[in-house]
Amino acid sequence: MQPVLVVGETLVDIVHTPDGQVSEHVGGSPANVAMGVARLGHDTSLATTLGDDEHGRQCREQITDHGVVIENLDAGSHATSTAAATIDDSGAATYDFDLHWKLHPVADLGAFGHVHTGSIAATLTPGAEVVAQTLTEARAHATVSYDPNARPSIMGEPDTVRPQIESLIALSDVVKASEDDTEWLYAGRSLPDVMAAWGALGPSLVVVTRGGDGVAYRVTATGEFGEAPTRAESVADTVGAGDSFMAGLISGLLDAGLLGDADARDRLAASSLADVEGAISRALATSAITVGHAGAYAPTREEIEKDHG
Repeated sequence: MQPVLVVGETLVDIVHTPDGQVSEHVGGSPANVAMGVARLGHDTSLATTLGDDEHGRQCREQITDHGVVIENLDAGSHATSTAAATIDDSGAATYDFDLHWKLHPVADLGAFGHVHTGSIAATLTPGAEVVAQTLTEARAHATVSYDPNARPSIMGEPDTVRPQIESLIALSDVVKASEDDTEWLYAGRSLPDVMAAWGALGPSLVVVTRGGDGVAYRVTATGEFGEAPTRAESVADTVGAGDSFMAGLISGLLDAGLLGDADARDRLAASSLADVEGAISRALATSAITVGHAGAYAPTREEIEKDHG
């Protein structure tokens, strides 16, 4: 199977918990997805930027320790990006960002069978232009996935960013979002309506996570709509939960032969709800393990099989 490329930001989450404790974790939605996919046994590279500082060293060390090859390392004179995450009593996180995002074109893009992007990197200039171009070029030979992972404090008003997000959805075979994302982007519209509209733009599979209420998913070929409950038994915090779900989803679809090359795109485009249920199950299991740990923990395939069969 050809390698997976993840394109997007890496940063350090500086986490403040309700008891006053402060800890640091390597994060950034795309970096979390890359580490998650690699830990599930897939050959994974990350195109990102890091500063030449202690936070950058910390990021490089952890990402490579997870088995990810890092590409395009350059932040110029900027420090490594950070996100101050404040955890409330329920375990939910709110963020305050200090970001720098500029990306070089990805070398040897043809070597990758699947490309994933999302979050801030896909909308924040000047790097967002290179991200969009990367997806456009990759579609000739690779499948594409995207997670909007909306950050209103950075992305601005929904009316402003919505066309940009929808253009990336149109380039994608799989889109995963949270219910918070859809409610922010399309206030007042029902979830099934938003998912159907996204499917009409081009993706063959649209998935929306709903926190403690589990997940909703829709396949474009048949218009079937499915739901599944969460598998989380305890929650330390929700940092990285959506990214872990995304990693599990990509992994499950790769193993099912529904992502990974142009032929896989055709198979996914013809898939039924039953064809994607195994990947949804893996994604739920992966995120359930993540929320039981502090920070954006990335479980291995062995942990998932042990805890969730």
